[in-house]
Amino acid sequence: MLNTFEVDRDRLFANNEIHNIAVAIGVDPHRAADEADLKGLRYSKIIIMADADVDGSHIKVLLLTLFFCHFPALIERGHIHVASPPLYRVDVPPSGKRPARKLYALDDAELVAIEDRLAKEGVKPASWSIGRFKGLGEMNPEQLWETTMNPETRRVMPVRIARDQGAEALQVFAKLMGKTEAASRREWMELHGDAVDVDI
Repeated sequence: MLNTFEVDRDRLFANNEIHNIAVAIGVDPHRAADEADLKGLRYSKIIIMADADVDGSHIKVLLLTLFFCHFPALIERGHIHVASPPLYRVDVPPSGKRPARKLYALDDAELVAIEDRLAKEGVKPASWSIGRFKGLGEMNPEQLWETTMNPETRRVMPVRIARDQGAEALQVFAKLMGKTEAASRREWMELHGDAVDVDI
């Protein structure tokens, strides 16, 4: 995926992935000031789905940059969402009247909460097993449906930018994605890097 923050609209379609995204959603690239033509929009929800690791987060940021810079009307009208796939699966054996279960955790904090809950339920700590997903491609179709695609069980966050926060959002995207912003990115990482849990 291309970093499109400083790419002219006329050059977008030189990138196959971006061309395919525009064709799939049925909307041409546009600027925030444009009267966007959404008559061809093929989906009410466009859901960004990427792995739950650092690489997946990078892909999400690249796609959000594309929509923010070149398809802003889709964000403004509530069409862009981000799926939250789990990082862990906990296989719990049958216990008393409870059948075997599969529980999913988005991150380390949720995993700890699940383990605490199981211990309170009286499940022996060594009896459950924990699997870590390397990515969406590692899930079988049933797991992908159950955790990330089923409208009744998936966790999907809408992408919204308040009207009075457009300038602030642009500054954040510029700092993260601008070619000339390496120094300010470094400064930001030095100031706030200790607040990030690194997934290695």
